Amino acid sequence: MNDTSMASPDVPLDGRELSKLKWRCRRGLLENDLFIECFFARHESGLTVRQANALKVLMDLSDNDLLDLLLGRKSPEGNLASPDVVQVLGLLRTARHPH
Repeated sequence: MNDTSMASPDVPLDGRELSKLKWRCRRGLLENDLFIECFFARHESGLTVRQANALKVLMDLSDNDLLDLLLGRKSPEGNLASPDVVQVLGLLRTARHPH
C-alpha cells in the first residue's frame, strides 16, 4: 500500500502521489486554479508529504472559502490554523508573485 500517511512527513512526494495530488487540486474556479498552477510550477519538485497533506486539507474547502484564504480576505481558523496548513497557504499566496 502506497499511502502518503504511512510515509515520513518530510520526505519528498513521489511522482505517483504528486500526480494524484495535482488531480485532486483541480478546482471549479479559475482564480483558484491559477494560484494552484503557479504553486506547483514553483514548488512541486520539493513538495513533501507533510505539505501535500496540508494542501489536501485546503482542497477540502469550497472554492469560495479557498479563494477567500488565498486572497487574504479570511484568516485560517480551527484545523486550518495548523502550522503546516498556514505554511502551504503562504506558499500558495506567494506563488503568483515573483520574489
